[in-house]
Amino acid sequence: MAFGSFSDGRHTTPASEINIIPLVDVMLVLLVIFIITAPLLTHSVKINLPKASSQPNKTRPDNIQLAIRADGATFWNGEAIDKAALSQRLAIASKADPQPELHIRADQSSQYRFIAEAMAAASRAGVTRIGFVTEPPSARR
Repeated sequence: MAFGSFSDGRHTTPASEINIIPLVDVMLVLLVIFIITAPLLTHSVKINLPKASSQPNKTRPDNIQLAIRADGATFWNGEAIDKAALSQRLAIASKADPQPELHIRADQSSQYRFIAEAMAAASRAGVTRIGFVTEPPSARR
């Protein structure tokens, strides 16, 4: 399409086409730049690293099963204990390395007060890994 005309008799309308030649030029320049720089980005230094022959140390901490009955009786791994002995044992367990996990298994009808007291004693002693043991829905009678 011609942009100008020498005759004055015609009405000329403005050109509504986009000139894409400059866009193609820019894209070709960018393509050349990427072709040149791409091999430089993948260049790496070859290093012979030493091989490790040891196995990772997987020490699993012991679990402490703390059971709480509905009447507030507390059991440490199946052994009945009172609140003073619980605090002493939790203090000893918190200093062990690695620190054991405290698994609290409470009766469904026990009051929350007994569970909160056991968790507070564990927190005061410095036990940081506390979990609750529950029964899955299919195992309930």
